[in-house]
Amino acid sequence: MRRVEHIMGFPISLLIEDEGTTAEAAEPAFDWLRQVDARFSPFRADSEVSRLDRGELAPHELSPDLAEVLDLCEEYRVATGGAFDVRLPGRGLDPCAMVKGWAVQRAADLLTERGARRLCLNAGGDVAVTGGPWRVGVRHPELADRLCAVLEVGEGAVATSARYERGDHILDGRTGRPATGLLSLTVVAASLTEADATATAAFAMGVEGIEWAASREGCEVFAVSADGKVHRTPGLPVAATA
Repeated sequence: MRRVEHIMGFPISLLIEDEGTTAEAAEPAFDWLRQVDARFSPFRADSEVSRLDRGELAPHELSPDLAEVLDLCEEYRVATGGAFDVRLPGRGLDPCAMVKGWAVQRAADLLTERGARRLCLNAGGDVAVTGGPWRVGVRHPELADRLCAVLEVGEGAVATSARYERGDHILDGRTGRPATGLLSLTVVAASLTEADATATAAFAMGVEGIEWAASREGCEVFAVSADGKVHRTPGLPVAATA
């Protein structure tokens, strides 16, 4: 069963390789993602995030989901010394860097809770998989038609932060300026919540983010620094060549 929808500003594709699975089986996951888009988008004036940012909601009035996301954001802000920050001066509250991986992982969990055994959920190039092995390509940061690595993941997630899709969109919260030092950084972790947030936070830190990401429990890292050098952790699950 294959299904693709455009939600939260990027394509989300689902592949379930369980015999007899119908398109209806995916509806709870995609419905959840549509709800997240409506409730968490800083670009929607009526979203919970926008209402909080305007001071219309007190901390005790937040939904448990938003409280959880904001707690995760604070955890990463502290861990990176402020490089990862969803409350930059002069900008509104924007937790999108945390929401994407968290929401897509929750969607994948909904599917497995409902019996899906072998699935790949791809959100704009970041993937959550189960029932593998699955092969996941890591795009070359400067050559759009080439891969610089192919990973093999059975259970878990892969996320990449880079400049090639949206330019210098990741800011270093310590300076308020675009992050420099890396062309791309990929993280393999047990969940897309961890993989995506760690990749974004490490990219915001620059070259020092490689070692920081690699030091996080359960994370494997593949990175290309601005000078073209490749860095990877020993446990990176590189696929065997045919």
